[in-house]
Formats: sequence, C-alpha cells, structure tokens
Amino acid sequence: MNTIINTDKAPAAVGPYVQAILAGNTLFSSGQLGMNPETGALPEGVEAQARQSLANVKAILDEAGFAKSDVVKTTVFIKDMNDFAAVNAVYADFFGDACPARSCVEVARLPKDGLVEIEFVAVK
Repeated sequence: MNTIINTDKAPAAVGPYVQAILAGNTLFSSGQLGMNPETGALPEGVEAQARQSLANVKAILDEAGFAKSDVVKTTVFIKDMNDFAAVNAVYADFFGDACPARSCVEVARLPKDGLVEIEFVAVK
C-alpha cells in the first residue's frame, strides 16, 4: 500500500500530484522548486533557490521519517548549465560526504519560472 506524504513545511503541489509517495521502504518525491512554503515566492538567484529547494526536500524527508543519508538518488533540473557550479556548492553543503547518485540536466523552463528543481528517491 502506498502512503501519500504531505507537509506544510514544503510548498503545496502546483498541479495534480503530491509532494511524495512512500511505497514500502522507498520514498519517491516530486520535484521541489526553491519556493518558500510560507509565501509561495521564489527567492532571488539560483543559490537561494537551490537552498530552499533542498530545505523543502528535508521537510519532506522529515515528515516521512527519513534522513538525508537515506537519499540514494536525486535529479537536479536547472534552467542554465552555467549555474552548475553554484548549485553544486549548495548541494555539496547540504549532503556533505554522503552525496547520493545524481543526474543534473538543463531544461528549457521550470514551473513558476524557477531556476532549479530537485527530486529524490530515498530508501530505508
């Protein structure tokens, strides 16, 4: 049986989807924009949006009873590959020495004209 994970500490879905689904011992997230969950606003700049995106990831992990160390795979979507190094620095600070497997792709456009979006898979 699948369990929907939803927290008000991360932005509500902006479409017909949920923040995350727990299937057995695996947590699958929807992409997390760098949107502030209290205001719905995107902060200025890719670094600030990456930090907020990862804070939203952490809020979902916490709600589901998972830790950052349980994350096994992420996908990072960025608007401009020239921001790769800036996003990497924020990402490395968040995960530390326990970085999961990752893909990073440049996309033409993100919802709400965001600059970065991050999704993850975590396993207990």
